[in-house]
Amino acid sequence: MTTLLKAPFPYFGGKSGAVSEVWAALGDVKNYVEPFMGSAAMLLGAPDGKRVETANDFDGFVANFWRAIAHDPDAVAHHADWPVNEIDLEARNWWLTKQRDEFKQKLGDPNFFDAKVAGWWCWGMCNSIACGWVAGKSPWTHNGENWDKRPRSGNKHIIPHLGDAGRGINRQLPHLHRGQGINRATGTMTRREFIFNWMNDLHTRLRDVRITCGDWSRVVKDSVTTRHGLTGIFLDPPYEKGAMDYGAGGMKQGIAKDVQAWCAANGDNPKIRIVLCGHVNEHDALLEHGWHIRKWQARLGYAKTDEAVANSAGETLWCSPHCVSEFMPNHPAAPVKNEQATTQNVAQLDLIGA
Repeated sequence: MTTLLKAPFPYFGGKSGAVSEVWAALGDVKNYVEPFMGSAAMLLGAPDGKRVETANDFDGFVANFWRAIAHDPDAVAHHADWPVNEIDLEARNWWLTKQRDEFKQKLGDPNFFDAKVAGWWCWGMCNSIACGWVAGKSPWTHNGENWDKRPRSGNKHIIPHLGDAGRGINRQLPHLHRGQGINRATGTMTRREFIFNWMNDLHTRLRDVRITCGDWSRVVKDSVTTRHGLTGIFLDPPYEKGAMDYGAGGMKQGIAKDVQAWCAANGDNPKIRIVLCGHVNEHDALLEHGWHIRKWQARLGYAKTDEAVANSAGETLWCSPHCVSEFMPNHPAAPVKNEQATTQNVAQLDLIGA
C-alpha cells in the first residue's frame, strides 16, 4: 500500500514492525486469515491486491471496534472525540467492564455493532496507561441507586496517559504539506477532522473484510481457508511466557501450545502458508516439520528493563514449509527455474570465454 494505515489506538503486543517480514513470507495469496486480530497491523499493512480477507478476535471490544468502523466510521469518530479527563476515564472504564460478557453475546449477530462502545473503548485505549483499561480495575461501584468511589488503597487506579503529547487519536496532528489546486492547504486540520478522516480511511480499507468474534480455531477451518484458494494465515496468540504480554482479552492460558499443535498438523498443506509469532525458542519444535525462522525486533514500551529488551530482541516468526523464503533455494514454494534458459545462459558464457 502506498500509505500504511494503522489502528487509531496503541495496542500492547502489536506487530506493525513485522509487517514486511510477514508479507515477504506469505507472498501473493488469494485468501488471508488473521485469527488474532488485535490492532490489525498485518491486515492493514497488506500489499495491494485482490484477496478474500477474514479477521477474528476473542475480545468483544476489539471485534466490535473494527466492525463498527466498517459500518459507521463517523459515529465511532464522534464518540472517540473527547478530551483527556480522568473522571470520565474511570467512569467509562467501569461502564464498559460491567457489560463485557453480555456485550460479547450480542456480537453473535453478524449485523450488530455499537459505535458508542467502539468510540469510548478507542478513546480509553489512547488515554490509559498499561493494561488496566476495561480489565475490571475501576474504583467506582454502584449499589443500585448511587455511585460510590472506593478508596484507592489496594485498588489499581486507572490514570490518564500524560507521558507525551498524545497517542493514537490524541497524537500531534501531522504537518500539512502544500498541495496543488483544490488540494492546496488552507489552514490547520482540527482534531475532529483528523479523527473523522482516520476512521473513514479505515472504513474504506475494511469495507470487504469479514470480521468475527470468537475462538481462533473457527476461522482456520477449510471453509474459511483453502476453499478460497492459496491461503496466508497470520497467527499471533498470547505468548506462553505470561499473561502480561497481552492485555486482558479473556483467552485461556496455554493457547499458544494449542496453536503450535495446529501448525504442526497443517503446515505441510501446499495450499496454506502460515506465519506464527512467539518469543525466541517458543515454537522451535516446528523446525522438525520443515518450518523456518525469521527474526524481527519489536518496539519497547514503558518497561525498558533488561527482560523487556531481551523480549524485544527475541521476537521470532516461524514460517511454514510452503511460505516464500529467500533462505531456501529448493523451497517448495520457490519459483521453478527455467532449465532451458539456464542452459542457454551457460552456452553464451562459454562463447565469450567466461
